[in-house]
Amino acid sequence: MARNNIISVTFTKKNGEERILKCTLKDDYIISEEKKETISNKKSNDDVLPVWDLDKSAWRSFRIDSVRGVKIWGLR
Repeated sequence: MARNNIISVTFTKKNGEERILKCTLKDDYIISEEKKETISNKKSNDDVLPVWDLDKSAWRSFRIDSVRGVKIWGLR
């Protein structure tokens, strides 16, 4: 969903707090300098999804098993 859309992911952080993350994986929204520093440089973990945080203009990630809900915003 995140590759073609803007989404809001509600998940539980490690400390137990709930977080809503407005994010995407669509190249049009990722700052060009940051594309060079993608999370792909880090060790791969299939349990964690790296996404571009639209509010903070930075890479963030969350554990897939912590997701409580997803809302699709569509394209801007």
